[in-house]
Order: sequence, then structure tokens, then C-alpha cells
Amino acid sequence: MEEYGGGGGDLLSEAMGSAARVVVVEDCVEAPGAFVLHLLLKRALASGGAAAFLALAQPFSYYDRVLRKMGCNLSLHRRNERLHFFELLGFPGKASFYYRNCSLVVLIHEDIYADEENMGLLLHLRYIADLVIKAAPLSTGLAADVHGQLSVVNKGTFSEQRAKAQKVWNFHFKGKENGADFFYPGTRH
Repeated sequence: MEEYGGGGGDLLSEAMGSAARVVVVEDCVEAPGAFVLHLLLKRALASGGAAAFLALAQPFSYYDRVLRKMGCNLSLHRRNERLHFFELLGFPGKASFYYRNCSLVVLIHEDIYADEENMGLLLHLRYIADLVIKAAPLSTGLAADVHGQLSVVNKGTFSEQRAKAQKVWNFHFKGKENGADFFYPGTRH
């Protein structure tokens, strides 16, 4: 069992690799994937990178509270110009939206938006993504010590795609208040 702590030794970090420009996180009602967004944000800020929020599902204060529990102060990063919060359709203060070493992370609620009308967007996002992370419920049903399973498809960045085949990782997760545990099926004690 490995706990996500922002370092490089856990299953999710290993599956994600070093860099991804476009990340698609898919989830469903039975296995919410918002915790993956929290972990990605913490990882970006802990490594000295920048982050930008577009169209949040929760108010900024919610993300600030969650990341504080994980040891990351979003308000401090925001004051130091390493974190930007943009209101949907009203980008206050900045005319352009360009950050070096910044990834686009999209969370899609697959069971809600997987109808025929939205399927084209979902397929396109999967196609352009360097990394697709899918949170799903266990196929065996609910369990007290396992909250679901993650599938991570790492296609590599566009320049790497020709040189190597994509990698697929499958493991279980248990969400916690200050992070998540990741482990291979059958290895949880």
C-alpha cells in the first residue's frame, strides 16, 4: 500500500510519469474522482509549478480547506502569484491565459455526460489527452476498506507517443481526509 504524499514513490505518481500537458479525469457518482484533482493540484504546487482554476465545481474556499488538510496552503500560493483563479467567462486581471509548465486538467462526470450529445467531446478529450485517469466503482460492489479502482492510461506527451507505446495501470484506491491510499488488488491488509 502506498500513500500519496506528493513524492514520486506512489502508484499514481509512477503511473502519471513526469509530465503531461493534457490530463482527463473521468469519474462517476459511485466513484467520485475529485480527490485526483486535489492530488494533482498539490503535486503541481509542491514542485514549484503554477496552477489555474477554470470553472470550479466548488468555491475556492472549499479547495483551500481540502488542500490545507493535505499540507498545501492555496491562499499563500495565490498571494505569491503561483495560483490563479478565473471566473468562468470573466477572466479578471489577466488578458492572456498562458503558463509555461502548466497542464490542462479536465474532470468529466462520465455517467452524467456520456450521452450521445456529449460523447463527441468526451472522445475528443480522450484522444488529445496525454494522460487519462478513470475512477470507477469496484466490479464486486461496495467495500469498507476500498473505495474504488483507478485506471491510468499514460500515452506520453505528443513528442513521446511515437517513441513508446502507451502504458495502462490499474489499481485500487481508498480516499482519506488528507489524501488517498493506492494499492494493487489483493494487497490491502
